[in-house]
Amino acid sequence: MQTDIDPRSLIGRKAFDREGTKIGTVDEVYLDDATGVPEWAAVRTGLFSRDAFVPLEPSEFVKDVLRVPFDRTLIRDAPDFGVGRHLSPEQELQLYRHYGLDSPPEETAPDRDFGKLAGQDE
Repeated sequence: MQTDIDPRSLIGRKAFDREGTKIGTVDEVYLDDATGVPEWAAVRTGLFSRDAFVPLEPSEFVKDVLRVPFDRTLIRDAPDFGVGRHLSPEQELQLYRHYGLDSPPEETAPDRDFGKLAGQDE
């Protein structure tokens, strides 16, 4: 995906699967902890449904819609971690495996900020 896109511009946009079938609306965007690059989107898959995490790479943002190169069924079957919380490294790994993607390189140091809120000191 284009890395120069403001992640806020994705929120509220329609998302479509590889066949062009609408899968839902982008609810939230998750950034990579190390780089700040948009990495995952939570897509609301229906009025009474849940959010499904989709990878933003290799997805494309074209003509104000997110095109996800996976089948709708695979997307709907993605692990459900809820939204509004930080994805742990283990959860991200589960998502990478689910989509059959290469997992990101392992961090050399543990994520010491995991679970902390921005602006709070110890």
